[in-house]
Amino acid sequence: MTSYVIEADGGSRGNPGPAGYGAVVMDASDGQVLAEAAEAIGVTTNNVAEYRGLIAGLQAVLRLGGEGAPVAVRMDSKLVIEQMAGRWKIKNEGLRPLALEAGALVRRLRVTEWTWIPRERNKHADRLANEAMDAAAQGLTWKAGGTTQPELQEEPPAAGGQPPVVAGQPPAAGGQPPSARTKAPTAPSPSASSPSASSPTASSPTAPSPSAPPSVAHQTDLLDIGAISEISAPTASTAAAQQRAAKAPAKGTGWAPPTRVATSLLLLRHGETALSVERRFSGRGDAELTPNGLAQAAAAAERLSREPYRLDVIVSSPLKRARQTAEAVARRTGLDVEVEEDLRELDFGDWEGHTFTEVQRRWPAELSAWFADPETAPPGGESFATVARRVQAAGERLVERYEGKTVLAVSHVTPIKMLLRLALTAPLESLYRMHLDVACLSLIEYYADGPAVVKSFNDTSHLRR
Repeated sequence: MTSYVIEADGGSRGNPGPAGYGAVVMDASDGQVLAEAAEAIGVTTNNVAEYRGLIAGLQAVLRLGGEGAPVAVRMDSKLVIEQMAGRWKIKNEGLRPLALEAGALVRRLRVTEWTWIPRERNKHADRLANEAMDAAAQGLTWKAGGTTQPELQEEPPAAGGQPPVVAGQPPAAGGQPPSARTKAPTAPSPSASSPSASSPTASSPTAPSPSAPPSVAHQTDLLDIGAISEISAPTASTAAAQQRAAKAPAKGTGWAPPTRVATSLLLLRHGETALSVERRFSGRGDAELTPNGLAQAAAAAERLSREPYRLDVIVSSPLKRARQTAEAVARRTGLDVEVEEDLRELDFGDWEGHTFTEVQRRWPAELSAWFADPETAPPGGESFATVARRVQAAGERLVERYEGKTVLAVSHVTPIKMLLRLALTAPLESLYRMHLDVACLSLIEYYADGPAVVKSFNDTSHLRR
C-alpha cells in the first residue's frame, strides 16, 4: 500500500484579507508529487486558510485511492498541527467546523504523523497558495501547472475545494513569480486556542520544588498577592474588492499585522492599603485604601482619562480596595464599574493579616509546601492552581464579551500575574519572578487568531508626577 505525505499551507494578505490555500500530496517512499490543489477563498484569516489547505490535502489523498492508507501531515501552522494531533484544545468556535471536517476525513485514512515544519520547508504548498491568491487578484482562477483561466469560465469545484491535479505539467512560459503574502504568526493565546494544560478545566502544571523559599523581595511581593470567535469575513464578489483589501494599510506593532482590532486588557492593581504598608498577607480581607492609596487611584484615573487611553469598560474585583480604585477611574471617565467575582485576590485563609515572618514561625511546614506545589493551599485558603483556573476563565469571558474594545480590569497581584503569565504561556512558578507595585498598570492585547501580546508591565509612571 502506498504511503503518502501531505504538505499544506494557507495564507491571508492582511489577516483577514484576500486568502488562499495550497496542498501537495507526495509518495512517502520517493517524494514523487502525486497531486496538487490550490484555491483562493475570498477574505478570511490565516488559520481558516490553513485548515482549508489541510482539508484539500486529505481530500486529494482519498481521490488518489488512499482510503485507509498511512499518511504523514506536515504544515508550518503550529496551531493546526497541535489541534489536529489533540494536544491543543480548540477554543475558537470559528475554527471548530473546519477541524471537524478535517477530522472526518482523517478517520478515513491512517494519519501516522502530525508534524510542524518551518515555513522554508513548506515552500511547495506556500507557492501554490500564493499562485491561487495571485490569480484571484487578476480575476482568474488557479489551474495546475501555473496557468489560470477566467473565473467565469471555470467549472464549479468539487465539494470542499479545487480537485487535485496530477503533477508533471510544466509551468506556463513567462509566468510571473507568486507575490509574497503576509502571514501572521499562528501561535495560540488564552483568548483563542491554547494548550489543553492551560484550559480552565484542566489541571495547572506543578511547579518544581524550590530548594529554599523565595528571597525577601519575592516574599514581600506575596503579601498582597493580596477566548473571540474567528469567523470568515464575507467572500469578496469581485477581484477589485480583493485588491482593495490587499492594499489596505495594516496597523499594529510587532513583526506581523494584527488580525483585526485587538481586544485591549489594561490591568490596574489597586492602591495602597494599611496591610500592604505593613507587608501583611492581604487576600479576601476587605481592607480599604489609605489616603495615599486614594491619591494613587486618583493619579491612575487621571492618566486613564486622557489620550491615548479610550476606555470602553471598567471591571473590578469585588473587594473594597479594588472597587475604590475602579470608582476613581469611573468618576473621571463617566463609565460604570462592573464587578467580576473571579478577579478577587487569592484567599490566604489562616494566614490573612499575618506578616511573612509570623507565618514562617507558626506554619513552617505548610509554608514550605505552599511554595513547593501550586496545588497546595494555605490552611483554610486557596491554592495558586485554583486561582489560575478561575482567573483564566474570567479573562476569557472578558475577551469574548468585549471583543475589539479597551477594558480596564482593576484587581490584585495574583490575578494580574496570572493573566500576564497566561499571555506569555509561562509556567505557574513564573509568579515568583514577577513584581507588581501598588497602582501599577500592565497591558495585554488579544488578537482573534490566537496571539496575545504583553505590551507593558508594572508601569507606575503616573505615580511619579
